[in-house]
Amino acid sequence: MPESTQWVYPLGTAGDGAWQVSLGASDSPTPVDGWAHTGIKIAELAAGEAVKLAAEAEERIVIPLQGAFTVTVDGTDYQLRGRGSVFTGPSDVLYTGIETAVAISSPQGGRIAVALAPAKASYPVRLIKAEDTPVELRGSGICSRQVHNFGTPAALEADRFIVCEVITPAGNWSSYPPHKHDEEKDGETSLEEIYYFETRLAQGAPAPAGVDPIGYARVYASDERPIDVNAEVRTGDVVLVPYGWHGPAMAAPGYDLYYLNVMAGPGRVREWLISDDPHHGWVRQTWDGQEMDPRLPFTA
Repeated sequence: MPESTQWVYPLGTAGDGAWQVSLGASDSPTPVDGWAHTGIKIAELAAGEAVKLAAEAEERIVIPLQGAFTVTVDGTDYQLRGRGSVFTGPSDVLYTGIETAVAISSPQGGRIAVALAPAKASYPVRLIKAEDTPVELRGSGICSRQVHNFGTPAALEADRFIVCEVITPAGNWSSYPPHKHDEEKDGETSLEEIYYFETRLAQGAPAPAGVDPIGYARVYASDERPIDVNAEVRTGDVVLVPYGWHGPAMAAPGYDLYYLNVMAGPGRVREWLISDDPHHGWVRQTWDGQEMDPRLPFTA
């Protein structure tokens, strides 16, 4: 597979039965060469429909993208109140631990994500409510974005993965300046990363019917390992980052951009430590003199 497409999975190219996306999981039918530490599954459920995951040596976190859900873990039901869309602020999420069977259903129907990583250490099931989710406004000016840090080391005890979601208002850049986390060294950890995207027409935009909300994602080489991704993305698309500089993730003018990030790696420490591309890292210095985008935070 060409290097420019090996890491990009438009909606419909990595499905498995009820799962619209199934990548990197123990039961995923689409193998990705060189991919070992993270996975993601996405399902669109009709009212009363359910999906199930067998007990495996992988930790999981269940994230409602749209709608409310009941998640059953080893016979115990957990209610996730959900949300109207990924653009209406945080949702309840559920960390299910490892070696646990999981069933997910929705009384009214909706779209659900499961972020996962192969893991060995056992941590307890934990429900993180929307109101308890750490919400960070990052950057400033046209680099302003909103981050929900429900699965980061400061917010969640887990074995391997780091999980968060980002909302970028129309016309803004996020995952910027370009950065990498593909080496175990002082100040950097080696982490694979998944980007799952959703897009929408910005509220109040004077658009005609039938518009096509888009965003863009960039990944490029940081060493001799080849990678060159410049992908147009829409709702349901996935971009994998095995290594290399990544960013920006660009919200095209007129269209808001959401992405779910799943990161994990082989290192001893579960920590997000990055190196900026030295050509562009100076941009961070300009944020102190700019205001946060007044469209943030996005809430229900």
